[in-house]
Amino acid sequence: MSLNTEDCLSIARGIITGSPPDLKTLHDICETPDDDVFNLLAGADLIRNFYQGKKINLCTICNAKSGKCSENCGFCPQSAFHQTQIENYGLLGKEELTQIPKRLSGSHVNRYSVVTSGRGLSSDEVDLVAQAFLSLEGKRLSYCASLGIIQDQDFDVLKNAGVTRYHHNLETAESHFKKICTTHTFKDRIDNIKRAQKAGFEICSGGIFGIGETNSQILELALELKRLDIDAVPLNFLSPIPGTPMEGLSKLTPLKCLKIIALFRYVLPEKDIIICGGRQLNLKQLVPFMFHAGANGIMTGNYLTTQGASLEDDIEMIIQLGFEALV
Repeated sequence: MSLNTEDCLSIARGIITGSPPDLKTLHDICETPDDDVFNLLAGADLIRNFYQGKKINLCTICNAKSGKCSENCGFCPQSAFHQTQIENYGLLGKEELTQIPKRLSGSHVNRYSVVTSGRGLSSDEVDLVAQAFLSLEGKRLSYCASLGIIQDQDFDVLKNAGVTRYHHNLETAESHFKKICTTHTFKDRIDNIKRAQKAGFEICSGGIFGIGETNSQILELALELKRLDIDAVPLNFLSPIPGTPMEGLSKLTPLKCLKIIALFRYVLPEKDIIICGGRQLNLKQLVPFMFHAGANGIMTGNYLTTQGASLEDDIEMIIQLGFEALV
């Protein structure tokens, strides 16, 4: 079934009034052809405006430990299994970890995350990261950590250091996961998220698209995140890196990216949807439409191994579109 604009607005009104779409309708959204994607945006924009208004969240990250990762995720240039040209270095020190938040504490950026490569940090390394966060006490920013699969006591250490959100992507649907990674399981990721939730953290978890997944698997991932009651959902679009198994795989169009964003808004109406890596490369001239597709947050600045937009350019775009950067 092809959905027209009024169909999409009707679905959105149902969501707002407590009648979410059934699975068939969600599959219809998944299969919407590129020519009809702007029909989806009408409803997604209505949902985003109802739950999040015009305020846009901005977050930024520090790539605190780069490369030589023991995991073999096929899209990732940081894997030790792939021959890429990225910079490799161990965990940064306290002073380096606090440079970005000190510089941005008076800006429109409202969340800062420390991100590290590898299966997970050791307890000693988690302690170092926690000490860096503790030294930032009194800054306006909220803090997030993305340190891989860690121990229960490590979550407690981070919590006591003022970290409020833990990031751990599912990356893709369970039915597709073994095609992108075999050194750990989808269940390992789910278990880590549940332990972080049990420790009292908000959870930031999403995925990356353009890695060979089907439309149905995109929906499968969205529904899994809904089942887990994830708080914030980062959406990444593959930037093919030479030397990785997926360097030539991405076949995303800008309209396909907008459809993915819109689908996640229909499935997760009340959650933060944050557009992260690959937005410039994949959305191209349609980048500003990501908000009308349902996004209410973006990662600003550089990503882990690729360049992003500057904070100044992102703020200017937000203002020009009639949105407001959250303070």
